[in-house]
Amino acid sequence: MTPCRSRSATGQRLTIVEIKQRMRAVLAAEAAAIARVEIDDSFEQAVRVMAGCEGKVLTTGIGKAGHIARKFAATLCSTATPADFIHPAEAAHGDLGLVSRNDVLIAFSTSGKSREVLEILELARHLGVATVIGVTSHPDSELRAYADLVLDMGEIAEPCPLGLTPSASMAVMLAISDAIALALMEFKGVTREDYGLRHHGGYLGRAARLDNEPHQGGNDPVA
Repeated sequence: MTPCRSRSATGQRLTIVEIKQRMRAVLAAEAAAIARVEIDDSFEQAVRVMAGCEGKVLTTGIGKAGHIARKFAATLCSTATPADFIHPAEAAHGDLGLVSRNDVLIAFSTSGKSREVLEILELARHLGVATVIGVTSHPDSELRAYADLVLDMGEIAEPCPLGLTPSASMAVMLAISDAIALALMEFKGVTREDYGLRHHGGYLGRAARLDNEPHQGGNDPVA
């Protein structure tokens, strides 16, 4: 029997075995890209800036990077750092009003050339945003010039057969955002009780509340 074959976007056909090999290669490429990230002083400074933020943390990005930025904001909220995602396109139609003085704005863009993202960074400055942190890859990224701190993703080759689909770059971006969130969480001394107060539903909510005592007086130690 002839093995089932599938045509890829490049016109080449893959056997079932080749499909598995291809998937393993993608996972290996993404893991290697994450492992190559150099954690320099800018990463530590970013955590300290976020910990000392007197406003709120805002995240932004467009396309796939925007999805990572939105997830980052959600993770920050559940780990005791008030955060929100602001969509660059919607910002131009009023959502920029979310920005206020003393906020920290974190922008995600692999190329660092997305006009919508660069525009929101420039306009946010006029509204008093305290610090801009850029997460970017390309050496000629324009985002580098707009950011006070740059978290460098490194140069990344996408494992897509066309070299186009954001894949390894998104894995790196997500890993960096998780590393920041969890380091910040530990730096601030967030406890299981603190976590449970913010993430009270579902399996994680039950796990977080397992040994909790109700917090007396309604005071939040990490607010």
